[in-house]
Amino acid sequence: MPPRTVVIGVDSSTQSTKAAVTDTETGELLAVGRAPHVVTGEGGARETDPEVWWRALCDAVAAGLKESGLSASSVVGIAVAGQQHGLVTLDRSGRPLRPALLWNDTRSAPQAAALVDELGGPGAWTARTGTVPVASMTATKWRWLRENDPANAEATAAVRLPHDFLTERLAGVAATDPGDASGTCWYSTATGAYDPELLDRLGLDLSMLPEVAATGGTRIGSLTESAAEALGLPAGIAVAAGTGDNMSAAVGLGLGGAGLLDHPVLSLGTSGTVFAASRARPASTALSGFAGADGTYLPLACTLNCTLAVDKVATLLGLHRDDATPGGEAVLLPYLDGERTPDLPTSSGLLTGLRHDTTPQQLLGAAYEGAAFTVLRALDELLRACGLDPADPEVAGRPLRLIGGGAQGRTWVETVRRLSGRPLIVPGSGELVALGAAALAASAAGGGDPVAIASRWNEKSADAELPPVERDTETWERVGSVLDRAAEPLLGG
Repeated sequence: MPPRTVVIGVDSSTQSTKAAVTDTETGELLAVGRAPHVVTGEGGARETDPEVWWRALCDAVAAGLKESGLSASSVVGIAVAGQQHGLVTLDRSGRPLRPALLWNDTRSAPQAAALVDELGGPGAWTARTGTVPVASMTATKWRWLRENDPANAEATAAVRLPHDFLTERLAGVAATDPGDASGTCWYSTATGAYDPELLDRLGLDLSMLPEVAATGGTRIGSLTESAAEALGLPAGIAVAAGTGDNMSAAVGLGLGGAGLLDHPVLSLGTSGTVFAASRARPASTALSGFAGADGTYLPLACTLNCTLAVDKVATLLGLHRDDATPGGEAVLLPYLDGERTPDLPTSSGLLTGLRHDTTPQQLLGAAYEGAAFTVLRALDELLRACGLDPADPEVAGRPLRLIGGGAQGRTWVETVRRLSGRPLIVPGSGELVALGAAALAASAAGGGDPVAIASRWNEKSADAELPPVERDTETWERVGSVLDRAAEPLLGG
């Protein structure tokens, strides 16, 4: 019997790094090493020193390998999936010049608005990049840096996304993939390459950017001697291009050209996202029209306020996160960090509809409803971007795959079920971002389509399937009415 070989899929998220040690043949998750990150900043600022990510990656890999009980010699490949959009600026030696601006840093909202106007409006951006700039996007952060920290902008020799930075540390090669690159707003999903006019408009030279590999599973190099020593892994193992966290989750679910197409997914984490893999190039100003990691497209809507925002409300009320009941007449929009979808970067939380008999449990339930409504409202637009009619009974009856930390929470699941009226599937495979990265690593190490690899791994997954319940249209309409009426006068839209 041949010796067991494993790959390591790394999920470098906003709050932590996870390293999943995964059996190359079966996809069995043998161990997950973890290490925390530190996020700093007040108001709209959210930053992390990229060196924190590297140290966390090293610690998580070491912890995962130790937990697995396997020898380092069994590892044949590694790939990183990272939080999207972050701006990492490097000097000529490849060291960070300053802390990275994270995806949920909203200080660049004025620069986003200016960029939209300069190119001729939202439609012009959608036609070229697939995505309209908002404060989350990397291009807006680079413009902000040039205007607010010109010394570091001028000293910048290379610009990277978070996952690019880590991949370069692993392989010594400056590389990215179409999926993560498509979240910068300087990569064109229409041409599949960086857009020279947009780079010129932003003051970015092409030489400052990494090469774009064909897919996230492309082998872009081998683990260097120095990286191998830092990680305790064999030098020379395969390093994949890697991708963004949402693209990796899609791969982990088996979504893509070699798997499921046009099936919606709702991810409940620090952010809330709804996405699907499709062969149709998205062209909606209401969505981010990203590329997938495997050559397909990944239309996506993302909110800034999801599980952490609701947990904050629970803490303020002195309740456990599951001590919630439906909100009744109360509406709570938990936009504690501004909001991206809808584009309200300077907004704060809004509470209305209080009565004498409103309970703390209802206020917490209203926070769940506000957060779930915000991301679910983008679902119909997502389906239209896939070329589907949301009113078609077959489309309306397609199950919604529920992933992320919130998918493990009873109240999150029931709130989404009640507000969507759809059947839900909660995949049995855990750590989907890391699992997707592991499939990318397996692709780089042995060839084969990463979505096909993940689909084969998932055949033994025990998914939970929940039938639909009658949709709570009263709550849906009440929350929607408050959001629409409050957006401009109260929320800054």
